[in-house]
Amino acid sequence: MRKIFILFLLQELLRVMRTIDDRIVHELNTTIPTASFVGKIDAGQTCKELYQSLMDAHTSRERIIKNCIAQTSSVVKTLREEREKAQDDLALLKQLRKEQTKLKLMQSELNVEEVVNDRSWKVFNERCRIHYKPPKSQ
Repeated sequence: MRKIFILFLLQELLRVMRTIDDRIVHELNTTIPTASFVGKIDAGQTCKELYQSLMDAHTSRERIIKNCIAQTSSVVKTLREEREKAQDDLALLKQLRKEQTKLKLMQSELNVEEVVNDRSWKVFNERCRIHYKPPKSQ
């Protein structure tokens, strides 16, 4: 039960951390001026700040997910080693399978993260490409 709760907390944390990506269209619509309002807002600065916010959010989420994957992979490895020594231990097998399932879910979160990031960058580039040119790293 505790492990399910931890996975739930991870997913909830990621959901909250993805708010910037979920709201990117709204953010761009409210901060990047149309042609008639171009002189009133510094779109280049706004896009630069949004770019940095997106980069920070994506980096943080990726780091969290990869850390969770690494920790869970380590647990799975240990359980596999224990399982080889005690092949008739059904409780150990059950625990191993739960950890493997958790690992697969975390790995799928990494795939979700990639889709979310790609979508955000596409929208960002569509709206900000004329106002701000990101550094080459993106």
